[in-house]
Amino acid sequence: MGRQIVIALGGNALGATPEEQQKAVIAAGNHIVDLVKDGASIVIVHGNGPQVGAINLAFELGCKVDRKLPAMPFAECSAMSQGYIGYHLQNALQNIFVQNGMENHVSTAITQTIVDRRDPAFQNPTKPVGPFYTKEEADAIAAERGYTFVEDSGRGYRRVVPSPEPVDIKEKGTIRCLIENGDVVIACGGGGIPVIRENGLMHGIDAVIDKDKGAATLAEVIDADDFIVLTAVPAIAINFGKPDQKWLGEITISEAEQYIKEGHFAPGSMLPKVEAAIRFVRAKKGHRAIITSLENAYDAVTHGKGTIIVADP
Repeated sequence: MGRQIVIALGGNALGATPEEQQKAVIAAGNHIVDLVKDGASIVIVHGNGPQVGAINLAFELGCKVDRKLPAMPFAECSAMSQGYIGYHLQNALQNIFVQNGMENHVSTAITQTIVDRRDPAFQNPTKPVGPFYTKEEADAIAAERGYTFVEDSGRGYRRVVPSPEPVDIKEKGTIRCLIENGDVVIACGGGGIPVIRENGLMHGIDAVIDKDKGAATLAEVIDADDFIVLTAVPAIAINFGKPDQKWLGEITISEAEQYIKEGHFAPGSMLPKVEAAIRFVRAKKGHRAIITSLENAYDAVTHGKGTIIVADP
């Protein structure tokens, strides 16, 4: 095959505990291994919404119990989540390769994503992080800590934080080198650690970058052939959950944008995935973005399953 593929793997698919996550990454690895066997160069971008929220909450609660413990900013929490999720993915994939008689190596790159301090997202927090709560639980936490909560796709209430647009990937050169070395690379976890550049220096900032948009930016800057967003459904659907629901196969950027205007995609769920796919295809004409389920990952690349977004003719 020889294709370079960036795969965006959702954080909610990784479980709520380290034990659940270890099982989940093995399942994910078993679906990805066939692409590696076919000669594809793989970069995995994992989500971290539940994990980074849990890390942040743990430090907040900890510092109330013991004042010697610090509260932890979101940039640092994002870095921690990249380390421990990357470790689990790296370990699982390496073991799967050994079990399949493969000699491929896996590396995790702690990745900083550059954002613009003037991004209007800092005035309008929208990115869900952390666990789901009932409305009563969310209201109580909001009153105590001043957090903002929103209802998330019918699944409960989650805290929201600023989600600025990614501008560039600081470690893109390192990631390219790892790919050229033949490694499967885990990078840009959670969309990347949000940083701003001031006078040439990098500084972390309190925000969470959308994983799919961060992954699309990474796919763009390393010149990937395919950008795959893995989700809970086999393809994009319009009129989702209604009697006239329709699964979409290959569509153009213009068609995808029209469906967005018609309100077919939920803001906290499918919308950012479609927007990320459009972003990549528009930046890399002739390349494609695919949205499908983890189970369909191999067939999506080799046999066109899922929803494939391509440039307009």
